Amino acid sequence: MSKKKYAVIGIGQFGRAIATSLANKGAEVMAIDHDEDIIDSIADEVSVAVAMDATDKKALLSQNIHEFEAVVVAIGQDFEQRLLCTTILMELNIPRIITRSMGRNQQKILEKIGAIEILSPEDEVGIIVAERLLNPNILSYLQLPDEFKIAEIVTPKNIVNRSLKDIDLRNRYKINLITIKKRISLLKNNVQVSEQHIIGVPSYETIIKENDTLIVFGRSKDIEKFIEINE
Repeated sequence: MSKKKYAVIGIGQFGRAIATSLANKGAEVMAIDHDEDIIDSIADEVSVAVAMDATDKKALLSQNIHEFEAVVVAIGQDFEQRLLCTTILMELNIPRIITRSMGRNQQKILEKIGAIEILSPEDEVGIIVAERLLNPNILSYLQLPDEFKIAEIVTPKNIVNRSLKDIDLRNRYKINLITIKKRISLLKNNVQVSEQHIIGVPSYETIIKENDTLIVFGRSKDIEKFIEINE
């Protein structure tokens, strides 16, 4: 089975994180940036690293950019360059283009030219930080349509040492438990370490412990209500 091929254009902190994460997961990654020093710094971490002008259509074609599964346009401050690069990639019929937006105005312009997948990392981080401040028990979450989310939450105090049957999440709180991360003590290299491990599909007899992390699915308001009632 051949590796999937991805290109990341703009190797700042954001682009580098995407490129190296993809490479670490076994993907074939081409990193593109106009700065040769930046390209030299990432060359050993990706399949191919190229210093070039990503707004030059001929240069992009010379790298067979049209053969890639997806291209991420992660160019930072220069919106004109990001916009031009995105437009060229659309003209080349790249199967999937993910473009960075820095602010609502940029997002509107990208939408106007037909960009479908737009990332706004600053906005997304801001929303996550606000969520953590308002609901410190929610460690992380995936927002879904229609007010639903999958959330990783700290075990509320009032359900510690109780069984899932007794807690009855679905009927009492209208949320579903997907799985549980349990903290386990292990001996590694003669050192006692504590790690979290997913237990798989929990049963009704599973007992919730103090250091457990619950991964739940439900409407945002129902998850928040469950935490509030039991905290």
